Amino acid sequence: MVPLLTALAGQVSWDADGRLVGEGDLTAQSEQAYLNVARALIELGASTDDMTRVTVYVVGMTPESTAMVMAGRRRASDALGVEFQHPGTFVGVTALWDPNYLIEVEATAIID
Repeated sequence: MVPLLTALAGQVSWDADGRLVGEGDLTAQSEQAYLNVARALIELGASTDDMTRVTVYVVGMTPESTAMVMAGRRRASDALGVEFQHPGTFVGVTALWDPNYLIEVEATAIID
C-alpha cells in the first residue's frame, strides 16, 4: 500500500460546537488548536507520530508568544498522553479570518 500524504486544514481554538475556546489567551488557544489537530488525525486513522510537518500561524508573534504556544502544545500533549512534533515553522501574521483567534496550527501527516 502506498502511504497517503494528508494535509490537515488549519486548526483553530474552537470546541466541538464551533465556539471559541480561550478568548484572549494564547496558551489556552494553542492547547485547543493542538487538541483539534490530534482529533483530526485520529479521525483519519493516524496519530501525532504520523505528523511530518507543522506550521503555526500566530497573530502578532513575539518571543513571549512563542513560549505561550509551546506551553499550550505541552498542555495538549499531557492531556492526551501523546507527543507533538515541534513546529517546523512559526509564521507571524497580522490577523486570522476571525479577529478573536490568535493561532492556527496546520499539520501534514503520512498515513500508512
